Amino acid sequence: MKFDGIHEKTLVLIKPDAVQRGLVGEIIKRFETKGLKVVGLKMMRLGDAVLREHYAHIASKPFYPSVEKFMMSSPVVALCLEGLEVVDAVRLVMGITKSRAAVAGSIRGDLAMGYGCNVIHGSDTVENAQAEVARFFKPDEILDYDKGEYLHVYSDDERV
Repeated sequence: MKFDGIHEKTLVLIKPDAVQRGLVGEIIKRFETKGLKVVGLKMMRLGDAVLREHYAHIASKPFYPSVEKFMMSSPVVALCLEGLEVVDAVRLVMGITKSRAAVAGSIRGDLAMGYGCNVIHGSDTVENAQAEVARFFKPDEILDYDKGEYLHVYSDDERV
């Protein structure tokens, strides 16, 4: 799996609230419209083990049980997206965590109001993206393919 240059990858989880509200297509469309490439996509239910690993940084906090309950309340859709500086691009398209304060035009700014129910998760660093992609996708679930659209998304010097 490549994680350099145009092949940088990141994880996006479309959370239970978005799945229940029928926002999956709208959210994926936002990333595709931006010019990012979907290289992995699956719907799944999250269990205790993967949630504890994914949320290890808050697993000891008193509010963690409610996060776990929410994330197990419905399936999620896991996406692996690829593109140049994709982690930063996804963070920009998503908007800030506190949805009601997120800028209009961002996913959270347009589609959410809550802090916990904020429709989407995205990796926050390239290093975390590498770990999170590996946590949610097996290597054979990430598909490498040419995307002709890249000729119209990136300039020549960005595609090297």
